[in-house]
Amino acid sequence: MEGRHRSRGAVGRVSAYAGTVHEGRGVVMSEDSEIFMTEMYDEGVVTEVIRPAAIVPEESARAILVELALQDVQYGGLWLSDPSRWALYDTPWAAAGQPGSSQLIGSIQVAYGTPTRYEITIYRATVTRRGTELGWSVSSLCDKALGYGSLDLATCPRASLTAPPKPFHF
Repeated sequence: MEGRHRSRGAVGRVSAYAGTVHEGRGVVMSEDSEIFMTEMYDEGVVTEVIRPAAIVPEESARAILVELALQDVQYGGLWLSDPSRWALYDTPWAAAGQPGSSQLIGSIQVAYGTPTRYEITIYRATVTRRGTELGWSVSSLCDKALGYGSLDLATCPRASLTAPPKPFHF
């Protein structure tokens, strides 16, 4: 019996793949490279590395952190933040520590205290399939968070890129 079947991927998501079902042996995968890609990557997920990295100045950083705390997803808001990631959800969680039916829209990877003690560096952002379905982009996700500090991704200060050091020769 040939056809389309569903299987759990490595991280627990359900994904579709083509294969051949053999009695007693389960599904034998076809040699289509699309199968591998479907299992490894979730279609609709968009990740961008922010280059050069966006640097949130001290005053804006404070305003953003206060607003993210006030809008905590566990207490009726839509954001879940920690020192390395800010995550936006589509609905508030059912209770503290219980996401219920809430789905992740996207996340922003950040580093606190860099390049200076009170600044925040934004270096990567990801929009999930759910976020893509709702019309979110990496820019709009970053703009939503940065807006609390009166910034947006396009005008946010950027890290200075310096040339790499010359190779050492004996």
